Amino acid sequence: MQKIETLASWIEQSDNIVFFGGAGSSTESGIPDFRSAAGLYQTEQHSPYPPELMLSRSFFVKMPEIFFDFYRSKMLHPDAQPNGCHRLLAKLEEQGKLKAVVTQNIDGLHQKAGSKEVLELHGSVHRNYCMGCRRFFGLEQVMASKHLVPRCPFCQGIVKPDVVLYEEALDQQVLISSMDAITNADLLIVGGTSLTVHPAAELVSYYEGPRSVLLNMDPTPYDQRANLLINDKIGEVMDQVSRILGI
Repeated sequence: MQKIETLASWIEQSDNIVFFGGAGSSTESGIPDFRSAAGLYQTEQHSPYPPELMLSRSFFVKMPEIFFDFYRSKMLHPDAQPNGCHRLLAKLEEQGKLKAVVTQNIDGLHQKAGSKEVLELHGSVHRNYCMGCRRFFGLEQVMASKHLVPRCPFCQGIVKPDVVLYEEALDQQVLISSMDAITNADLLIVGGTSLTVHPAAELVSYYEGPRSVLLNMDPTPYDQRANLLINDKIGEVMDQVSRILGI
């Protein structure tokens, strides 16, 4: 509880907060992460193809049917709702204290909670584009497709999720904006990430300020560098912080 009170105090004293988050910040919303004991990489071990392979660009091109079968059944959670983490961050942004959310997630829950300054390193399931004519489509249109592999109604090209697959590069402008936000923060909150996915994990090294917080259930390579380490469920912690702050 003392650590949570410290976090609340630091938030009160800060006016340039940046949150850097990963899959663990959405698990309390019912979306499984990748690398924990209950994550997708563990539960899908008996599949003929490992998830890392199915989520690669080359696999998508060669076997779009298998890709979309996995993607539709495991990666899409349209009914998921924001948890305490998403809600508090949105409130802090509304107050002008939080300047950016940098996320590795593709679920759009930060926006659903009300956040506007969201830098999506790995894209979003809510944006999809035709590989032929480049028209964009929403998630609802993709899910409503009668075909396993969604096709563009205008040119019949494959509609690809606007997410970064393995073997694909991150959007450079999003990366640069994330670096700038983290560099200029007076409080960096890192939550729900194993900090093992590169180059995203390297972004935390751009923070040289006095107050960095790491919220994660499992150990990470960043644990020794964090000024405050909390090994607990991030949604529950943020709910407690919210109550302490009265927001």
